[in-house]
Amino acid sequence: MPAPDQINSASQARPEIIRCGWASAEDELYTDYHDNEWGIPVHDDDLLFEFLVLEGFQAGLSWITILRKREHFRKVFDNFDPRKVVNYSNEKIEELLQDQGIIRNKLKVNGAVQNAKAFLKIQEDFGSFDKYIWGFVGGQPVVNQWKSLKEVPPKTEISDKMSKDLKKRGFTFIGSTICYAFMQATGMVNDHIVDCICRKQ
Repeated sequence: MPAPDQINSASQARPEIIRCGWASAEDELYTDYHDNEWGIPVHDDDLLFEFLVLEGFQAGLSWITILRKREHFRKVFDNFDPRKVVNYSNEKIEELLQDQGIIRNKLKVNGAVQNAKAFLKIQEDFGSFDKYIWGFVGGQPVVNQWKSLKEVPPKTEISDKMSKDLKKRGFTFIGSTICYAFMQATGMVNDHIVDCICRKQ
């Protein structure tokens, strides 16, 4: 058994784990999302659609609220398969509006169906949504060098351009701030602060 001074020395030598401030709360769901998803490049069309829908539902709410409902969202939204969502009937939409496991907002639910239609049209026009959306950053993540969360912008010129083009193509709940959050979540931008453990990895 090591001597007490050896234990103290070992604990002092252990590096402090630093994460982006929003993920430091004592919530395993948030921490796991930060460590294993946020900022990692996403190129799967169905997962990109999932993030688009969830970011739209998040408008005006906290992201942790969405994360806690995410699995149920997946269940009732057919794993965010746009080919299924686009065909939701009025009866299905009404069923969703009665489901306490999601955000019961009529405009957002209808918006998800509308966005599925616009999403499929982009796939048809570009071959994939991935090819279209990553075109806004030239196919490579924008790597920022923020030292603190205070430096991270709520939107950028790129997210402004993305929002404008998506709206023109029929999307809703897709303002510039939502677009930038989408870009952060899907790794189109790397906004982990420079000292964050995920940035170092």
